[in-house]
Amino acid sequence: MSTDNKPAEGKRDEFRKYLERTGVMDALTKVLVALYEEAEKPENALEFIRKKLYSQSGDESIESLKAKLDEANQKISTLEKENEGLRGGDAAQAPPADPPAAEAEVAQQPEQ
Repeated sequence: MSTDNKPAEGKRDEFRKYLERTGVMDALTKVLVALYEEAEKPENALEFIRKKLYSQSGDESIESLKAKLDEANQKISTLEKENEGLRGGDAAQAPPADPPAAEAEVAQQPEQ
């Protein structure tokens, strides 16, 4: 039985070294220490860990990205309303879908 454990131990040790080399162990240790040091333990420990890990990555926060998305959606809505106003609210008054194609047709017609 002891020979069966050696390959598994080798794989486990190799995986542990991989986690250390890539910084995963350090990041997890820091997050778990931060959770331990919290005076009031969060109700959702998993969410706390997720947010802490995400903040360590240096990427923008989810809240920041949501705010940017909301701002972009508001701008799109404003531009759509402005576009509708410029078109007079009537699709019949809209310019042709492909103006360069319409110009090409005029250019190809023989002069009389």
